[in-house]
Amino acid sequence: MYESREHLQTLTEIRSLMERSSKFLSLSGLSGVSAGIVALIGATVVYMRLRTDVFDLLSYQQLDLYDNADHQEIRSFLVTVAIVVLVMALLSGSYFTIRKAKRQGLSVWNASSKRMIWALAVPLITGGIVCLALLHYNLLWLSFPTTLIFYGLALLNGSKYTVRDVESLAYCEIILGLLSLFWPGYNLLTWAVGFGVLHIAYGLTMYYKYERNTA
Repeated sequence: MYESREHLQTLTEIRSLMERSSKFLSLSGLSGVSAGIVALIGATVVYMRLRTDVFDLLSYQQLDLYDNADHQEIRSFLVTVAIVVLVMALLSGSYFTIRKAKRQGLSVWNASSKRMIWALAVPLITGGIVCLALLHYNLLWLSFPTTLIFYGLALLNGSKYTVRDVESLAYCEIILGLLSLFWPGYNLLTWAVGFGVLHIAYGLTMYYKYERNTA
């Protein structure tokens, strides 16, 4: 009885070591929370700047009211906000992830993290180029669901290199983005839910599931 229990413990330890070597497990739930907060701030800035009905903001009907000069100004503004939100989310996410890795005694930059970053990068870069094309042709309202869809695909692609919980977030982002394609009057709202609310909910779930007892 004792020997079988010892063998089971040994197998568990081996499985844990194999998982640590093949998956990036230092991704912090607080990274998701911080990214969600930054996204909600960004959505609020966009709403306050354009000052229109939140349920009709950036739909194709609303944008038809603007001329070419206004389109260019709005496009520049949205790109600026998007870059700031992305940079702030990456910085805050990196901080919490590095902090968690240090507490685990692990290195952030290793083979598993490199594989995960590459898996994320391909869909994200592709989606970014598609969004730039949409902005170029003044299809601003389409850029919002496009970011959600490609971000979800990136998460789905990268989920095999980290905790499987990321896969659930990926499906939620993709579904929300697809719904937003047929619900153009809610572009900013669905974007805020996808990058803001879902990130915060996911981050808190991850934190209480994996980190609270080790914090």
